Amino acid sequence: MAKHEFGIIDSFEENKWYSEYEPEKFNCISVSDHLIEDLIEKYNEELRGIKTYFQVSTQPGTGLDYCGVTLIPPKSLMQFRDIIIKADTQFQSQELQALIEILNDAIKRGKYLIHYGI
Repeated sequence: MAKHEFGIIDSFEENKWYSEYEPEKFNCISVSDHLIEDLIEKYNEELRGIKTYFQVSTQPGTGLDYCGVTLIPPKSLMQFRDIIIKADTQFQSQELQALIEILNDAIKRGKYLIHYGI
């Protein structure tokens, strides 16, 4: 089953390419692809309103790069968390609960979140 990975970047480096797959380095948790697909389907407009970066901070984007690497800056984490909380009330998933916990930690610490798509 395909999975997406989410983790906290403890030491974010501007202009660094985060293109290598290193889920262990960022203590990533896995979220099933079917949950991310449902999330994108039901909350696509809201997700596209989240300012993110694709692989490097010089490539601004919005939402999640489904098949690539997304960097979610601290200023966008609360907005992303609110969408995940809303989705979890519908899906009631332990995986989304774990993602909410990581988001809360990153928000509290002012850290970037990394997302590895499928």
